[in-house]
Amino acid sequence: MAKKQFKAESKRLLGLMINSIYTHKEIFLRELISNASDAIDKLCYKALTDEGVGMSRSDFCIKVAVDEAERTITVTDNGIGMTAEELENNLGVIAKSGSLQFKKDMDEEKKEESGIDIIGQFGVGFYSAFMIADKVRVESKAYGSDEANAWESTGADGYTITPCEKEEHGTKIIIYVKPDSEEENYSEFLDSYRLRGLVKKYSDYVRYPIKMNISKSRSVETDEMDENGKKKTKWETYTEEETVNSMVPIWQRSKSEVSDEDCIAFYKEKFHDQDDPVKVIRVSAEGAVSYKALLFIPKNAPYNYYSRDYEAGLQLYASGVMIMDKCKDLLPECFQFVKGVVDSQDLSLNISREMLQHDRQLKTIAGNIEKKIKSELKKLMDDEPETYAEFYKSFGLQLKYGILANYGMKRELLKDLLMFYSSAAGKPVSLADYVKEMPEDQKYIYFACGESIAKLDKLPQAEPIREKGYGILYLTDEPDEFVMNMLGEYDGKELRSVNAEDLGIESEENKEETEKKEADNKELLDFVKDSLNGEVVAVKLSHKLKNSAVCLGVQGPISLEMERYFNTVPGAGEKVKAERVLELNGEHKVFAALKAAYETDKERAAKYAKLLYFQSLLLSDAKIEDPAEYAALVSDLMI
Repeated sequence: MAKKQFKAESKRLLGLMINSIYTHKEIFLRELISNASDAIDKLCYKALTDEGVGMSRSDFCIKVAVDEAERTITVTDNGIGMTAEELENNLGVIAKSGSLQFKKDMDEEKKEESGIDIIGQFGVGFYSAFMIADKVRVESKAYGSDEANAWESTGADGYTITPCEKEEHGTKIIIYVKPDSEEENYSEFLDSYRLRGLVKKYSDYVRYPIKMNISKSRSVETDEMDENGKKKTKWETYTEEETVNSMVPIWQRSKSEVSDEDCIAFYKEKFHDQDDPVKVIRVSAEGAVSYKALLFIPKNAPYNYYSRDYEAGLQLYASGVMIMDKCKDLLPECFQFVKGVVDSQDLSLNISREMLQHDRQLKTIAGNIEKKIKSELKKLMDDEPETYAEFYKSFGLQLKYGILANYGMKRELLKDLLMFYSSAAGKPVSLADYVKEMPEDQKYIYFACGESIAKLDKLPQAEPIREKGYGILYLTDEPDEFVMNMLGEYDGKELRSVNAEDLGIESEENKEETEKKEADNKELLDFVKDSLNGEVVAVKLSHKLKNSAVCLGVQGPISLEMERYFNTVPGAGEKVKAERVLELNGEHKVFAALKAAYETDKERAAKYAKLLYFQSLLLSDAKIEDPAEYAALVSDLMI
């Protein structure tokens, strides 16, 4: 039979597919197996109305064979097969999908009864074989026909359809693998273990058995005897046919069939984690978008989790065929630690099935998964606080960054999941628990930012809060203060720093008394400010300090913690500096000594001023720029 030509547009599409549409050559096997599965599904569907088919689901299979010497890969199915006309229509016109048309014509009731789900949509997957092949031959015999035909092509130059011999109905696809070149090692696909790995990766959950001949080794006896009179053994290589796919994915099974322990075993094997996850989440959703998901919340963060190398995302399947290994669009950044799989037959795939169209189905699934993860984490926090605390050690920082991302878009979602160390409880608590334990007269949720809990527990400016018996949240992670500013309030209670000018504790009478004393000592306070040579923007008497002589406050939006953070960011440019305010305790003996020195020895008073400023830096865990000056000052005052 003379060679037939692809239509001009089909020829261009074939070239585009081979060179552009498919980014990974290895997916050719996924596409051919998916087509074979569709062919079997069609015959299963036919069996519902044709008793003559005489086959049950257990009779069907897909076979993959490799011949390294001949450089061929063969994929065979015993599905519905194709006539010469169907070969012409389905393979002679690129992007004409017989599966899609079959899908449209299916009776929905019989589809549900058969449990089949046609995978193909676009009619282009078959041509992915040309990425690794210089020739493809398709031998097919339609069910109920006495004739078989072969479609053969070397690519864009056209194809032939000729009669051939084939005993059983179904289709055999023979791929003649290209010779290796300097740029490409096509021989890798002639390794049976490599092909087996591709089946496990992409087609492990195709519903029909995929069988391959696998080379194995075993010990056998020989006729030779050893020194003890026993027969010697040797190792021999043999070939055995194996079913290499799992067929029914664990997430498609009911809870009565699969325990949490089974799911945990699946997680450890699938995601290479030694530790049990802290939570197994199963989702079976039906409605506008139907999908199943099996999600896991890990206990520990991988070594590269907080680095640029970490790749987040859920494995995405369409009817049991893996479409993407890491689909980032299914997880918000704040929950990128979650592992798992999502499987749906309602997704709109693009032409290569490697990526998704960004449509409402995908967004709906992502939105539902986000809510589900939040509710399961909250449940874990409430029901298993110790387990949640372990999880939070690994991923609490991620939740905090999630609060800050996109100008606080996720703050309502995440605020109930946050935990901070409480001075009152002596352990990390949620904001809800902190509010629950607040005394009736406490107006605000107080927090303090610093390097460690031990240092924060001694902050001078927190003295009046402790004296009232109010708890303080100690924040020691870099983003904590930004998180508090982003939240602003929780449950109607304002979040307020212990460094705030007004703590909502001091009486008006006490404030007025402090202001009067400050006015009486204005000349001294101005002298102290001038002595510090621009290190502070103001010096004032504090109405917060009780037992300590001094503390360092700020005015304006930049706190000391923010200053420290911004100045450690690589490439941040000009240094950021908070507007520092030196606060002195007017009731302390040290202030009396400063005042006496100012009246009799201003040089000594200036040294006292610098010493008090250095002390405030130490108490605030801020850096002393010139430690030598501080040491010399202490020595000088001791002499």
